[in-house]
Amino acid sequence: MTTGTLVPVHQRLDVDALVPGFSRAVSALDDAAVAEADRTGLDPVLRELVRLRASQLNGCAYCVDLHSRAARAAGGGQRVDAVAVWRESGLFTATERAALDLAEEVTLLATTHVREEVVVAAVAALGEEGAAALLALLVTINAWNAIGVTARCWAVPVR
Repeated sequence: MTTGTLVPVHQRLDVDALVPGFSRAVSALDDAAVAEADRTGLDPVLRELVRLRASQLNGCAYCVDLHSRAARAAGGGQRVDAVAVWRESGLFTATERAALDLAEEVTLLATTHVREEVVVAAVAALGEEGAAALLALLVTINAWNAIGVTARCWAVPVR
């Protein structure tokens, strides 16, 4: 139970209203990335875990809330709570680890430059199509995170 008064977060820019065509385009990009993930057989739990991890790294409160709920709904269980410490947790499969490693490398690409061995491991775990579909998800969630963190255009619902 929450005690005290909740502090609202001020919206900086209403991106959906101010640039609606762009907002629709990012939504369409997200739909395409999810469709490719589904087509290649990427597990829905893994899809949400990598989007959650990228959102944690980027500090996007809205996306962390959205994708943690989606991961739980898809059956992510205890892994949802442990995704921030996946390297130290025994809850993740080799495939999930390869995907989470790529998620971190892509999200932090200015620092990591996405190392070759991480891409090779993702391809080995997911196949070329699966790794490419994962990359599409990661590019998309990082775009959403950039919008959400900068504009604070979507409020996190209080539950």
